[in-house]
Amino acid sequence: MDMLWSGWGDPAKAAPLPETVTALLRDLLGVKPRGAAPVALAQLTVPEPPLTADAHRALAAAAGGQEHVRTDAESRVRHTRGKSTPDLLRIREGDLGDLPAAVVLPASHDDVLAVLRACAAHGLAAVPFGGGTSVVGGLAPEPSGARPFVALDLRRMDRLLALDPVSRTATLQAGLRAPHAEALLAEHGFTLGHFPQSYEWATIGGFAAARSSGQASAGYGRFDEMVLALTLATPEGTLETGRAPRSAAGPDLRQLVLGSEGAFGVITSVTVRLRPLPETRVYEGWRFASFEEGAAALRRLAQDGPRPTVLRLSDETETLVGLAQPDAIGAGDAQAAGCQAIAGYEGEAEEVAYRRERAAAVLRACGGTLLGEEPGERWAHGRYSAPYLRDALLDVGAFAETLETAAFWSRVPELYAAVRDALTATLTEAGTPPLVMCHISHVYENGASLYFTVVSAQGEDPVAHWTPAKHAANEAILAAGGTISHHHGVGTDHRDWYLREAGPLGADALRAVKRRLDPAGLLNPGVLLPQD
Repeated sequence: MDMLWSGWGDPAKAAPLPETVTALLRDLLGVKPRGAAPVALAQLTVPEPPLTADAHRALAAAAGGQEHVRTDAESRVRHTRGKSTPDLLRIREGDLGDLPAAVVLPASHDDVLAVLRACAAHGLAAVPFGGGTSVVGGLAPEPSGARPFVALDLRRMDRLLALDPVSRTATLQAGLRAPHAEALLAEHGFTLGHFPQSYEWATIGGFAAARSSGQASAGYGRFDEMVLALTLATPEGTLETGRAPRSAAGPDLRQLVLGSEGAFGVITSVTVRLRPLPETRVYEGWRFASFEEGAAALRRLAQDGPRPTVLRLSDETETLVGLAQPDAIGAGDAQAAGCQAIAGYEGEAEEVAYRRERAAAVLRACGGTLLGEEPGERWAHGRYSAPYLRDALLDVGAFAETLETAAFWSRVPELYAAVRDALTATLTEAGTPPLVMCHISHVYENGASLYFTVVSAQGEDPVAHWTPAKHAANEAILAAGGTISHHHGVGTDHRDWYLREAGPLGADALRAVKRRLDPAGLLNPGVLLPQD
């Protein structure tokens, strides 16, 4: 099943906002109804693909047949950009400026190599396409003269290639979607434990390419911590990394591929470590008087344990609005001030009970009040609903977008205030005072991530209206000592700030890698690194 072309996910799961929320947006933020409905797919004027007959034949031969090269209008539209709010606003207006010339569907590593050779021979760029869930411009290459690009859709590469129950490892093809991967592993009694908000649609290769972090990262770790080996197809050949769980044989080339976002090559398979399927899952809610108090409690657990499998904290605004539980949006209790935290535990029943009891003692000692299992179970049930809520907000004329960062614990308070203030000031000055919400979604011994959600009126030109606010937030992140991205990636949206974070010498080193692996610059032009 393909994702909704002009929004997120399964169209059957879309739901309108409650009238109470629509009224709140109107009264609090001045949100006005949209002047016109979004363009329908059938109304789009899609230009003919700029693909020569020779190029089409070469791509078909590389991918294993004509049926694996799609040039029809709908396929190309569905592979246009990703799912950030600016991406959706553009496509809803009928903007097809980033339309691929074709969609190519290889079935193997050798197919990918052949497709890249065909692209090089016929002057085409190539953009790897997994689940299409990028929210940072990772699927919108910068124009490169007259060179068109193809979307390299890996959906046919969806197999479990190997499973080693003794070592607890599995090798998965990159186009395997996360739910299918979990189902295949569950047949053998294992799980990855990787459940980001994009879980229902994202792919194994995408997780690796963007350094994804799942909502249970406190217990299972980030995806880059799960990766033991990778295979990369490049225009210059194959790069294979990872022969053992850890090695002192020079710099770890796995780390060069992780987070490379298709700019250095196409990840075709990933070997990951596995965990046994949990016997028990329990999620519960806690309340703290303030975000500062709750953050201190999370730090205690992250540093001294016992660490829950899931550990997150919403600030006062996000708690009040109810965004901590998207299925209950607008149902926040105005009488219950404070911040809501979610603690989740997965594993063997006895071990879960032990960790839960000890963690509860720490949370109480830090000022927490147990709310019971209902808030935690509601969060677990609705944890993939937020992107659908974003679409519903756009439908009624609101602007809604997210951004995230991370920092060491000592810098988290400053970072939180700096980003919130930058967004509030910039959008207020532009005439659309925003609602800025935040939560801590991932914790580490030495720091944590901050995930911001911004809601405001759209303005006359929503994308142009948002751009200064996004830039102000990026500047605030760097000035406050944060990283430009914790798990969304770099794409084109964060690229310039990423290069400043890496520094001139670091950026030159990355350019040197790009030149060696992709000398013609055909892979995802302008993503991660600017074009030469």
